[in-house]
Amino acid sequence: MIVKTLHEKGLKSEHVYAAAFVSIGLSFCSWAGSLKAESRGVERADRWGIFVGEWAPTFFGLGLALAGYEAAEEVTVVDFEA
Repeated sequence: MIVKTLHEKGLKSEHVYAAAFVSIGLSFCSWAGSLKAESRGVERADRWGIFVGEWAPTFFGLGLALAGYEAAEEVTVVDFEA
């Protein structure tokens, strides 16, 4: 139901895959930024990197779900046209 709603709103699997790769980059940037900007040490920087790094698998999973929904929709459209 969520995947259908996101698809109807115009979100495509490519968009979500791009967000996953961006979140990987943001994970590194947040780790490096926290390491340099804060004086709380490596542990704090590691927590920031891991927190943002958790987003990537979620986006990849959502991208797979959207890709499956898009593929099923294409088959349905082709069946009706034939």
